Amino acid sequence: MFDKRFGMIAGAAAAGVLLLTACNGTDNATGVPAPSAPATADQGAAGQGGTQELNFLSGTAKQNNAAARTGDWANSPGKAAVKPAAKKWVQLSASKAGSLDPVVVNGAGFTLYRFDKDTANPSKSNCNGDCATTWPPVVVAPGGRIFIDGVKKSDVGVVKRDDGNLQVTVGGWPVYRFSKDLKPGDTNGQGVGGTWFGVTPDGKKAGGGQEDGGQGGEQAGGGAAGPATSVTLSDEKNFGDPSQGLAGSGCQNVTRDDVASSLQASGSLKVWSGKNCTGKSKVVNGDVADLATIGFDNDISSVFLG
Repeated sequence: MFDKRFGMIAGAAAAGVLLLTACNGTDNATGVPAPSAPATADQGAAGQGGTQELNFLSGTAKQNNAAARTGDWANSPGKAAVKPAAKKWVQLSASKAGSLDPVVVNGAGFTLYRFDKDTANPSKSNCNGDCATTWPPVVVAPGGRIFIDGVKKSDVGVVKRDDGNLQVTVGGWPVYRFSKDLKPGDTNGQGVGGTWFGVTPDGKKAGGGQEDGGQGGEQAGGGAAGPATSVTLSDEKNFGDPSQGLAGSGCQNVTRDDVASSLQASGSLKVWSGKNCTGKSKVVNGDVADLATIGFDNDISSVFLG
């Protein structure tokens, strides 16, 4: 009887050791230590949707020894995350990019954006199809890891997209990269279409974008206060796409010059017909729905901001 009872105790102890080993092991797929208690993004928490388990880890992917060529490090610049390895983890870091401070960047240093036509409560992405090609959504696999670095865990969640992928949210807002940001720190998506803005660590618009969903109003060149620090140049009249954004201070050359037919700005700026702020010029105050009215249709090569 003693031997039988001893055998039962030894077996239970061995099972306990195995359980502890599993709880403190390493995820061989990502090379990241497995968290002891995955968090759940429930409906209603900071506007996040979904009931998928999210594994939050404090610090950066590098600090947590994430495997090379996984997560944000596996994403090609400007391209959507398609391969399973690219969906293993996402990093959200409070940082600075260009004139945006603070703004959230991913583990590869690329700026993350929010879209005014989405909703935060409840979280909902309205960017699909061609839109999602231009603005690749930040997605993570079910049970994947989210490294938080200067961003509150309570402000992070996921929402299920129309294609079934889980998109990361910040402050309830689905977040994206921009296809024309080709190197870390680029902010070419800031202000595009008057609806795309870098996202702050609490989900607001980076760069002082107004929270009512737009910059300026139907001013057509009048009534805006102070110097503009960003401008969106649209190829079509009345702010139609395609468009391009500039932000910062001083003279800024336009990437695609001599194509703008309207512009949106949060204040006053000067437009020039030549590169490096040369040629003919015009001071503009706020939005201009038709640049032909000021003699600058398809004739802007540079702007002066700030």
